[in-house]
Amino acid sequence: MANLILDIGKAKQFIGEKCLPRFQEEIRNCHLQLVSHGGKGADFLGWMNLPVSMDSGLVTRILTDAARIREMAEVFVVIGIGGSYLGARAVIEALQNPFQAILGNGKNPQMVYAGENLSEDYHAALMELLDRKDYAVAVISKSGTTTEPAIAFRLIKQHLEKKYGNEGARSRIFTVTDASKGALKRLSDTERYSTYIIPDDVGGRYSVLTPVGLLPIAVAGLDIRELLKGAAAMRELSLNSSDCTENPCALYAALRNILYRNGKFVEILVSFEPSLQYLIEWWKQLYGESEGKEHKGIFPAGATFTTDLHSMGQYIQEGMRVLFETVISIDHSSKTLHIPDDPGDLDGLNFLSGKRISEVNQMAELGTLLAHVDGGVPNIRISLPELNEHSLGQLIYFFEFSCALSGYALGINPFDQPGVEAYKKNMFALLGKPGFEKETSELQNRLAKS
Repeated sequence: MANLILDIGKAKQFIGEKCLPRFQEEIRNCHLQLVSHGGKGADFLGWMNLPVSMDSGLVTRILTDAARIREMAEVFVVIGIGGSYLGARAVIEALQNPFQAILGNGKNPQMVYAGENLSEDYHAALMELLDRKDYAVAVISKSGTTTEPAIAFRLIKQHLEKKYGNEGARSRIFTVTDASKGALKRLSDTERYSTYIIPDDVGGRYSVLTPVGLLPIAVAGLDIRELLKGAAAMRELSLNSSDCTENPCALYAALRNILYRNGKFVEILVSFEPSLQYLIEWWKQLYGESEGKEHKGIFPAGATFTTDLHSMGQYIQEGMRVLFETVISIDHSSKTLHIPDDPGDLDGLNFLSGKRISEVNQMAELGTLLAHVDGGVPNIRISLPELNEHSLGQLIYFFEFSCALSGYALGINPFDQPGVEAYKKNMFALLGKPGFEKETSELQNRLAKS
């Protein structure tokens, strides 16, 4: 059963009483397009049924490989960029002890990431770590030719083969790639790597509930079956109704589009739990890449409070009134820690003695919400009873389904990303890639004049 709650009470005053009922018919049409596969990008709707269509044998295989990796590896390297790693990292960092890399945690390896940047210093430091640790690697790419992960895999494959020999390296490389084509698929077949398939009808940013996300999450020792169950509960709620009073996905999509049409062009996703930082990063990619097209779309930003209240808080409170906030609120902490009494009370905080830190955090959340609403910032609140695999599964599916509805309300295809290639073409031309000679000359002339 889904227990995610969407509270829009602190946003209604910014839209007027009649806006939401009027928008209901538009959202109903978007919902119909989505569930009937009649809208734009319908070839990429495989994510909708993942929580209930996942083969039990595949889940068992993932769990078996994860157990084997935990036996052989102190470090597990996840190579991927964008949707190929953000979803897994979001779940892992939300649920793991934030100090696990220092403390260790039984047989669960330290999770590290590569191929999501082009920093020489970062990858050199990673090589130094891998010199000292036993490790295994997951390489996640449909094509195998995306620049950042392809370079990282070149480095790590060579390192593995030097450290463990060719056969030893093969046993430590796990690939997640296309079913039939691409450089990584060909290499996987040649080298006989343990390989998982990314479904053709699932795009990268919607792929966390495929082996793209499930393998690393399982290696981290987390319960992927509960993650899928949570997503399945939200799927049932999302598919069964297009009514904004019954379907939180429809309500969220409708409200954010109403706010957008009323001049709120920036959405800040906020959490008062630092463990959700990468969930926010995953959300930023999901919504930015899905909606930012044809000179349309809400700009997705993120913040972690109370930390960012001491940096961005002033702007949010009194800057340009073009933004709204969506707050992910966790009702119950998994740990208990009380504030001690101090006889000297030099900091003047003895009025908090004996209170749980979570109570202070909750009052900070409530106080911030009220202040920002008073400052002209609409607030949407997403609450979960606690942070675990089931609740994160709900939240992931909630954001995916809402994103699809919201994209259709914008009139764009929420499942393609044509603008992502622009920087790559320039980069290849500047690096002198064969076939880019004309572009190389044009860019060099532009740079010479600037």
